[in-house]
Amino acid sequence: MRKRIEQYQQRCGHVPLALITGGSSGMGIIYARRLAEAGCDLLLVSNQETELMQIAEELHSLHHVNVIAHYQDLATPDAADQLFAFCQEQGLEVDILINNAGMFFFEELGEENNAKAMKMMQLHIFTPTRLCLLFGEAMKHRGHGYILNVSSMAAKLPMPGITIYAASKAYLKSFSKSLFFEMHPYGVGVTVVCPGAIATPLYKLSPKMLRLGVKVGLIGTPEWLVRRALRGMFRKRRVVKPGAMNYYLPPLIAVLPKRLVDRIWKKIK
Repeated sequence: MRKRIEQYQQRCGHVPLALITGGSSGMGIIYARRLAEAGCDLLLVSNQETELMQIAEELHSLHHVNVIAHYQDLATPDAADQLFAFCQEQGLEVDILINNAGMFFFEELGEENNAKAMKMMQLHIFTPTRLCLLFGEAMKHRGHGYILNVSSMAAKLPMPGITIYAASKAYLKSFSKSLFFEMHPYGVGVTVVCPGAIATPLYKLSPKMLRLGVKVGLIGTPEWLVRRALRGMFRKRRVVKPGAMNYYLPPLIAVLPKRLVDRIWKKIK
């Protein structure tokens, strides 16, 4: 990956800057570490202020790259415009945009979790869409850049309990696949990655269950996913679907009798 960063620097005349949303935890930290190791400057955005400052200091000390920690809640209606304005005020030119911030809950929809549902749609749909439009337009004018949107295998699994999660990830996948063709003529790559279950705190599983899932192959490691995602991004691939589960699980679930799905849901909800 360092070779890719060096080639980009030679072509564009500056060290690339990667903006990573949700950069203080889970896969966001892994994206930040891999890019910092390769010599990329970073702008990390998160609503976890303490963790954000710690990871920014760590990466700067270890890899001697410029790391900007920007504390912000991205689940608000004007979050993307505020972030873009911050970059303009600071004179920051974003070369790589990684829309990684996300959330998850497994519950039946109702008034009691309406606020969480609205926050998820803002975080998975409205903010990344607006960030792609704002930063993508700047990339188009410069004639280079990369956008990586993090969707999910759940985009193909409309199931109870993950109603909003699956639908929002399906939107992000469809949006990215279409945007790929609009941005490609301008030299800007748009890639969407659709991982299955990954061993991060997102799913709130115990460490023991995460280790078991990785061991039996049902859950991937963040390092494995990020390596595949970044490789696909730099190659300007349209879609990255890592893991065998992406190919056999969605068709298998799709043929489950609806009565069976209904019975399973009634037992677990």
